[in-house]
Amino acid sequence: METTLPNTEIFEPLHAKAITGVILAGGRGSRMGGADKGMQNFNGVPLALHTLLRLSPQVGDIMINANRNLSAYESFGVPVWPDSTSLGEFAGPLAGFMTGLERCETPYLLTVPCDTPLFPHDLVARMAQAFAQADADFAVAAAPEEDGQLRPQPVFCLMRCGMLESLIRFTKEGGRKIDAWTAQHKTVVVPFDRAGDDARGFFNANTLAELHQLESRLP
Repeated sequence: METTLPNTEIFEPLHAKAITGVILAGGRGSRMGGADKGMQNFNGVPLALHTLLRLSPQVGDIMINANRNLSAYESFGVPVWPDSTSLGEFAGPLAGFMTGLERCETPYLLTVPCDTPLFPHDLVARMAQAFAQADADFAVAAAPEEDGQLRPQPVFCLMRCGMLESLIRFTKEGGRKIDAWTAQHKTVVVPFDRAGDDARGFFNANTLAELHQLESRLP
């Protein structure tokens, strides 16, 4: 069940210190020729490190979910955890969600992918505001497509850390899609379509060509 909230009332948002961020860098990188996405350079910095630097000021704690090059990820100075073994190797983003929920020591968890380097600097603040206003179980970011229609970005997801049991049950029943899981709970969609929002904010680089294209458009 989803709802999109109008910006009509002011509610006290969740405190950033109550939120743990998890950077999802555990995929196969199939469309990047099997390369480890998080280790590909963006503007001279590995994507996962770029994401870490962008997300760290927005949350209280932070971790990385990775399945390869663990020592390289550990050199970034935050905890690194591979996918939960219960779902097998490279089981998709929900495996990273499960890992984050298993390791989270704060009341809330926020997931971000490593391949979307220009996500908003106020991502967490806006998602936390909407989450608190709706008294939701999940908040999911949404960004406009080229046709102007808002499209949910389910990998950018804020949730209560008490959702682990629900996720275990969902995956045991064969579920693998984020939106199919969140649809079982109270979910608020958070639009990032204000006049000052970067149109590239939720562009994810699936190939090296797309990554270089995005990099070339930087000011």
